[in-house]
Amino acid sequence: MTISVGDKLPDATFKVLTDDGPADMTVSDVFSGKKVVVFAVPGAFTPTCDALHVPNFLGHLDALKDKGVDTVACISVNDMFVMNAWAKGTAALGKIVFLADGNAEFTKAIGLDFDASGNGLGTRSKRYSMVVDDGVVQALNVEDVPKTVDVSSAENILAEL
Repeated sequence: MTISVGDKLPDATFKVLTDDGPADMTVSDVFSGKKVVVFAVPGAFTPTCDALHVPNFLGHLDALKDKGVDTVACISVNDMFVMNAWAKGTAALGKIVFLADGNAEFTKAIGLDFDASGNGLGTRSKRYSMVVDDGVVQALNVEDVPKTVDVSSAENILAEL
């Protein structure tokens, strides 16, 4: 079952790389008591994710904050080392929170996974964005085509805030 507007996010634990090394970050750590904009991508360093999706949110970060967003987070089914390298490579480190869902546990729990094993990529996340207020989904935008950044764009999220 796919998560819907009005649903509470399921419990899950992401992995992040900190200055002190690997660490866990729970759904509660990220979302409790905060307004969070999340965008998820099929894979770090993949063409659309790297050239369009992250730069799109990075470029609209101030406008999102001006609309009351506490945190902007990116989720991908990659490990924390790849996510950290990607955050550095996109100049988004310390600006956007990069959450590794390496085993796709969160992605599967919200029903937004897909099988990309035909391309050698295994289980991946659909491309989406959402507004989450204190753990409850307020807006959800899922792309029909993984290579596009239309409904999941920062501009679309800004219009929904």
